[in-house]
Amino acid sequence: MKALQLKTLAWSVAAALSAASGIAMANTAPAITEAEFEQGKKIYFERCAGCHGVLRKGATGKNLEPHWKKTDADGKVTEGGTLKLGTKRLESIIAYGTEGGMVNYDDILTKDEINLMARYIQQTPAIPPEFSLNDMKDSWKLLVPKDQRPKKQLNKVNLKNVFAITLRDAGKLALVDGDNHKIWKILDTGYAVHISRLSASGRYVYTVGRDGLTTIIDLWFEEPKTVATVRLGSDARSVDTSKFKGYEDKYLIGGTYWPPQYSIMDGETLEPIKVVSTRGQTVDGDYHPEPRVASIVASHIKPEWVVNVKETGQIILVDYTDLKNLKTTTIESAKFLHDGGWDYSKRYFMVAANASNKVAAVDTKDGKLAALIDTAKIPHPGRGANFIHPQFGPVWTTGHLGDAVVSLISTASDEAKYAKHKEHNWKVVQELKMPGAGNLFVKTHPKSKNLWADAPMNPEREIAESVYVYDLNDLSKEPRRLDVAKDSGLPESKAIRRATHPEYNEAGDEVWISLWGGKTDQSAIVIYDDKTLKLKKVITDPAIVTPTGKFNVFNTMQDIY
Repeated sequence: MKALQLKTLAWSVAAALSAASGIAMANTAPAITEAEFEQGKKIYFERCAGCHGVLRKGATGKNLEPHWKKTDADGKVTEGGTLKLGTKRLESIIAYGTEGGMVNYDDILTKDEINLMARYIQQTPAIPPEFSLNDMKDSWKLLVPKDQRPKKQLNKVNLKNVFAITLRDAGKLALVDGDNHKIWKILDTGYAVHISRLSASGRYVYTVGRDGLTTIIDLWFEEPKTVATVRLGSDARSVDTSKFKGYEDKYLIGGTYWPPQYSIMDGETLEPIKVVSTRGQTVDGDYHPEPRVASIVASHIKPEWVVNVKETGQIILVDYTDLKNLKTTTIESAKFLHDGGWDYSKRYFMVAANASNKVAAVDTKDGKLAALIDTAKIPHPGRGANFIHPQFGPVWTTGHLGDAVVSLISTASDEAKYAKHKEHNWKVVQELKMPGAGNLFVKTHPKSKNLWADAPMNPEREIAESVYVYDLNDLSKEPRRLDVAKDSGLPESKAIRRATHPEYNEAGDEVWISLWGGKTDQSAIVIYDDKTLKLKKVITDPAIVTPTGKFNVFNTMQDIY
């Protein structure tokens, strides 16, 4: 751990030097003290780095460097930067958000913090330390060795219907029994867990936090227990296991935002095995120093992972049969890759290139790009949603941060009964109207006739606190609005309680919604009956702090969405 402490100290020193530089350059950048710089760095990491990048070069969010210059294909030079915008303009953007999908922070940050962040992003960015395989090994903690774990399930909980729920600002994970709607166990995890993934067997829950900490939780104990932890780097987003026959639970892969790389670990102990950098050329031919790993999924038809590299627009198929002689296939798509999910057949991986307003379809059977599909502004699918459209056959669905529509994309199928829809494949065949932009997640289920969509990033309270339900039997009808905040029964608050991340239970007859309030406001999980759309249950507790993503064990194992 000593090496990690020295690296953290070095980053703090670099930040202080950068702050001092900002003070010396008061004519161009506003004054900021070393203490303010450290505070700004913390807020930026927690709230901003995910969209704008650690080095502030932008991706889903805008470039936030003090000064930038770019040349387009015609040789036209464009210049900009936070210095050009100035403190007052930046304060307004931070406080009130933008139509492009940036949320308002006036109910999250104080006026002083907003002013601080407006000044902070005009300073030269501090560069975090690198993180090597040896650093990972130094951070690795095997809390319960494999031979000391249960040989069979010791509890009577229906594990397939357990929900792993991120308690973002608490740095914890709630495991909730989906059968009785009661909190089973709350465990410490990394800060702001981005996703939970399941081992192929369904025994282990893996979490990855935005502070780079990955945990493995064993559900077979009488009460769930964290059995190992490892740190992947300073900032991480995605993990997945090896799922192909013969490799179940054997390996875990994790992708980091910083440093830009992916890491491979033992699937049952998290012992680090290999680290691979993703730095390199973009699809435009430029070198990028911070190509972050945005999302990772495990193939159902090959012993491969699909690794999506945000800034380069490259999709990497990683063969895990021989880690010593690692084989990879690199597929060019578009910038900036974000999140996505499998199509109806689970042959094609659909991933949003949200800065290009496109969705890339990857053929994991042939190892090639099947299509680049033009969509509305800033697609943000989460995993997306699959259903059979009466006119166009199998479709995969994405919402948008920057446009008030839900897009339905026709996907290919090897089934003869869908051959008649081939002419529509890889096209947006229908757009469903939303009341506003700011969607993060859409969801349906094979047993459901509904499509659910949220809009938590919309600046309007009425929209952000609601979800919208489309009738798959009649998509010409307007969606039904459910006021999740009102249905929760919680008292009104100054801060917007954002309704987000619809997730079905194992049976496909309930939908769970996170009602995500501020740190000081009570949050809740609001459960609806999928057929009647009536309120069924509200789970609220002082321990339910800023809930965001919820992952049902069975649906996550099987990639059902």
